[in-house]
Amino acid sequence: MAIETFKAVSRKLPEGLAVESEVRGFKIILDEPKELGGTNKGMNPVEALLCALGSCQTIVAAAFAKAKGIDLQGFWVELEGDLDVDGFMGKAGVRPGFQEIRFKMHIKTDAPKEKVEEFAKFIEKTCPVGDSLANPVKLVLSDVVVE
Repeated sequence: MAIETFKAVSRKLPEGLAVESEVRGFKIILDEPKELGGTNKGMNPVEALLCALGSCQTIVAAAFAKAKGIDLQGFWVELEGDLDVDGFMGKAGVRPGFQEIRFKMHIKTDAPKEKVEEFAKFIEKTCPVGDSLANPVKLVLSDVVVE
């Protein structure tokens, strides 16, 4: 298959730090909690990143379970990540991003544990969001438009 380009647009809303992001006509509001200067109208971007990873893993599980011989009766992921907020606040020498993300897959099935663990490894290997986080992605500022 050829490479597919995915697109999104994020716009600052008038109030506080709130942002509306849109993809294919779907919209979500992202914000920061009040203690970080936001209005708390939605999850913040790093929380959305955790949700994106968990959602991607869940979709991979649902899409491939049957082909992998897993009778998937239920699946969910718990995620948590460590981030030093001082980096977001501009403190020198402190990374603004996650230093570690941990997740626990809950897989409801009658399949043997060994087969389920193999399936979990497949999910990790196949999830595009997980791959994007685990491996360097080239970020390119293509233009700055002054309006």
